[in-house]
Amino acid sequence: MNAPLTTVIPSPAPVLLPIEGETAFFPVRRVYCVGRNYADHAIEMGHDPSREPPFFFQKNPDNLLVSGDFPYPPLSSDVHHEVELVVALRSGGADIPVEQALDCVYGYGVGIDFTRRDLQGEAKKLGRPWEIGKAFEHSAPVSTLVPATHAGHPDKGGIWLMRNGEAAQRGDLSQMIWKVPEIIAELSKLFTLAPGDVIMTGTPAGVGPVARGDRISCAVDGVATLTLKVI
Repeated sequence: MNAPLTTVIPSPAPVLLPIEGETAFFPVRRVYCVGRNYADHAIEMGHDPSREPPFFFQKNPDNLLVSGDFPYPPLSSDVHHEVELVVALRSGGADIPVEQALDCVYGYGVGIDFTRRDLQGEAKKLGRPWEIGKAFEHSAPVSTLVPATHAGHPDKGGIWLMRNGEAAQRGDLSQMIWKVPEIIAELSKLFTLAPGDVIMTGTPAGVGPVARGDRISCAVDGVATLTLKVI
């Protein structure tokens, strides 16, 4: 028998998302994010959504915050919330046809793409990648996943976020410029998708700053909810 593999440093712990009604967990491979996928948010950020193809960036799997409160990050004084539908894949591939894309989906959740807006803005001005504004520790709190066998494949319904009990973001999944099957198909042209990939599908209008002490609640109606405190 072959000897077990050893590593020169401890192996990183896997990132595991809880699943509603299950004792097993969903292991995360990669985290893809869709930029400016709601027209009203694209407009509020100064862009014309009718002229833009979808574009993507990544967070790191260990940026996902699966429990606990959100720690306000260093080097920023302008951190914004962005509530998003989260899609978890059970299979993948390259050049996936739109008609087959939903077959790849394991389940759904809700998450927040926290963004160091000031650092992102500086990167945009310099034509640099956005990672310093997007891919920082704990920047993507996510809810428990709900299998598609329970939630179906939602393509309409409310998506919202409240800050300290007041409405901040409210939209509808039907307002997404690129729908979930199209996102998967387009993404698979650029990357070979695989089981364990997670996709954050964009945010509606109303993004805004958070401060320490804020209490945040958000949901995709009929799918999942998430609550946390900014600390």
